[in-house]
Amino acid sequence: MSYFDGFQNFLSGAYPYAKSLHIISVVAWMAGLFYLPRLFVYHAESSSFRDERDTLLQTMELKLLRVIMNPAMIATWFFGLFLVATPGIVDWSAVWPYTKLIGIVGLTCFHIWLARRRKDFAIGQNSIAGRKYRLMNEVPTVLLVLIVFSVVVRF
Repeated sequence: MSYFDGFQNFLSGAYPYAKSLHIISVVAWMAGLFYLPRLFVYHAESSSFRDERDTLLQTMELKLLRVIMNPAMIATWFFGLFLVATPGIVDWSAVWPYTKLIGIVGLTCFHIWLARRRKDFAIGQNSIAGRKYRLMNEVPTVLLVLIVFSVVVRF
């Protein structure tokens, strides 16, 4: 047995564990992607720079991003790439892997956008109204629908 065959056997044997960890990571990441824009709504509409609410919301936003969202995003990508590398899992001649990838890249870009908005709040430079944050809160939902339908329906 070659090294490559051994690696493929490892990937295949670890598949259910990697898939489980991928799903757990996705759930944690999505929870943050849904919640952080909602915190920004409250922040934009009910606080002024360096008042008591601003300090509390900044703490909540920073911890959500650094303790939950960033590790969950990294784990989602890691275990997702692990699954993609597992033999026989992805049919690259189908459309669904590419639409899923578009959704994942979209979620990652949204995550980065949220991180930048958090920095704006931290320096007192937020220029976005609560209404826009409410609208942006729908972005992860739309991308989640694209990803789930891509994987389940496999068009």
